[in-house]
This record gives sequence, C-alpha cells and structure tokens, in this order.
Amino acid sequence: MLLAEALPTVNAVLNGTSGVLLALGFVAIRARRIAAHRALMLAAFGSSTLFLACYLTRVALTGTHRYPGTGAAKVVYLGVLVSHMLLAMAVVPLALRTLQLSLLKKRFDAHKRIARFTLPVWLYVSTTGVVVYLMLYRFV
Repeated sequence: MLLAEALPTVNAVLNGTSGVLLALGFVAIRARRIAAHRALMLAAFGSSTLFLACYLTRVALTGTHRYPGTGAAKVVYLGVLVSHMLLAMAVVPLALRTLQLSLLKKRFDAHKRIARFTLPVWLYVSTTGVVVYLMLYRFV
C-alpha cells in the first residue's frame, strides 16, 4: 500500500506544479514570449492531466476520505472542497477549449477571450487542491 500512501502527496505536488506553470505562462504571454507561454501552458496541462490520473488511481485504491476535524475548521474545509470540486469539473472543458482554440484552430482572439475565464478558474483549482491536501492530511 506504499503507492496509495504516497499518492495524496504526489497529487498535491502535481496541483502545485500546475499552478506555478500557469502563473509563469501568464507572465510569459504578458511579456509577449509566445513560445515560452505555449510550452508552460502545455506543461501545466500535462501536470494537471497526470494529477487526474493519479487522483483517480488513489480513489480507486483507497476510496474517499472524510475530514477528521470538527467545528469551524470543518466548515472551512467543506467550503474549500465544494468550491474546488465544482470548479474542477468546469475547468476540464474550459482548458480543453482554450487549448483547442490556440493549438488546433489558431483562433488567438477567441483563445484570449476564453483564457480570461480559464486561467483564474484553473489557478483556483490548482491552489485549492493543495489547500485541501494540507487540510486533510497535514493540518489535522
């Protein structure tokens, strides 16, 4: 069961990595470094995809986990978790469409318009994924 025990930490690292790569990709495009932006965003997508595979593996091996805390801490945890889960479901089609518009269709104006929504949602999901991990596995 060593793999199952390591997967939550691996998932948090992958989420955090995605968040950092997204932020760096944003900085790159603001500096008009298009090739760097493309590479960073593809790396963020790869990290998020790997996260999803590892997360599904962890759930298949160990199931879901209940937050052991109580009171205000549990309310905060559930608030973060619910917002994270809802936006995580939304970010998948957003990210896929944003990438499609840029890489496959070369419709950069449309890419830019949807990326204005995709980026903050994806950053929030990546960041709150780490927060959920910390609250569930480290701050109890």
